[in-house]
Amino acid sequence: MDDTTATTPGTEDRVRQVLLSVLGDSVDVSLVDTDTDLWSMGLDSLRCVRLMVALEDEFAIEFPDELLTRETFSSVRRMSDAVAGTAAR
Repeated sequence: MDDTTATTPGTEDRVRQVLLSVLGDSVDVSLVDTDTDLWSMGLDSLRCVRLMVALEDEFAIEFPDELLTRETFSSVRRMSDAVAGTAAR
């Protein structure tokens, strides 16, 4: 991912909304900030796949293979950066 790619305003909010729609009531929304480790909050591999597909749909992108890692989906910030980097391609 290109570190010079800036997350656009609103991207983190949109990522957070998609995340919360995928996680549903299984997570306390008040505990999820930009850098919260989502895996420790209950994200698992099945939900991660659902999250990836939902993000691709929301942003009309397709994540490249090199971003399909646990790290990419570990926090709202990392997902937002991945979305911004992918959209900029």
